[in-house]
Amino acid sequence: MNDDLQHAILRHHAPRFAGFPAQPVPESASGDPVYRAALAACSQLGFIAHDADCLARAWSAQAQRLGHFDAALWPDAPQDFGLQPRPHALPFASCPQRLSLYAVLPDAAWVSRMARAGVPTVQLRFKSTDADAIAREVRAAVQAVQGTGALLFINDHWREAIAAGAYGVHLGQEDLDALHPDDLRTLRDVGLRLGVSTHGYAEMVRADAACPSYVAMGAVFPTTLKKMATVPQGVARLQGYARLMRGYPQVAIGGIGLAQFPEVLATGVGSIAVVRAIVNAEQPEAAAAQLMAAMDRA
Repeated sequence: MNDDLQHAILRHHAPRFAGFPAQPVPESASGDPVYRAALAACSQLGFIAHDADCLARAWSAQAQRLGHFDAALWPDAPQDFGLQPRPHALPFASCPQRLSLYAVLPDAAWVSRMARAGVPTVQLRFKSTDADAIAREVRAAVQAVQGTGALLFINDHWREAIAAGAYGVHLGQEDLDALHPDDLRTLRDVGLRLGVSTHGYAEMVRADAACPSYVAMGAVFPTTLKKMATVPQGVARLQGYARLMRGYPQVAIGGIGLAQFPEVLATGVGSIAVVRAIVNAEQPEAAAAQLMAAMDRA
């Protein structure tokens, strides 16, 4: 029985996820045949253990909700993953559903350049262990976007973002996990917008628990900017993520250049984050204009 269900899932969905290496099937004591079949199938499709488990639970919940098992219907209903019902009871302040071009930038000088070039959303990703330098850079970035209309998110440094009056902060999974509930409450109560990085289904469920303003999903393609916790997710997975997280503004990130904009935007995401496509360009302002035009065409 389990083998039949597993093969049915693979028959319908293996072509979409071709190229991902099969993963070991996690051990499970569950006697639910749909869960066990989906766990094995999703592992075969290349999903790592905690994502395969998350998907298998969603397959089981979907079958119970529908009253039958449908191998062709890839799970994407928020309730099947245990996402919070909407409207959220304690949401973060909202941001635009489509953040459009989202430039991730290394310092306040870059933030100033791109804000004045018309980039609608910018993030300061300033790396330093000097507390005073961090505070100065965050303040300078907040001042740089004044009068431009650009929305500024500060990566990691949420206390400095509050002190400087930034629009929002962006946190990775480890940063989010490290926050004390009182800190998260403080971020929400001061009206700061919160963006959260995710790299798969299980992390999206964890992010949803914080009711963020937007979710970032990636890395879509290979990137050399930092060591990634997971393999590149690809457009097929991104499309599934976008369907599941459709209640949130979504930002696709990771190795995305101008040539990939059409296929990434076709998944339904409302924003694309770029780093190298701007900061490594010979003419960054011209590159930003091209990227914004590609967003507009889509």
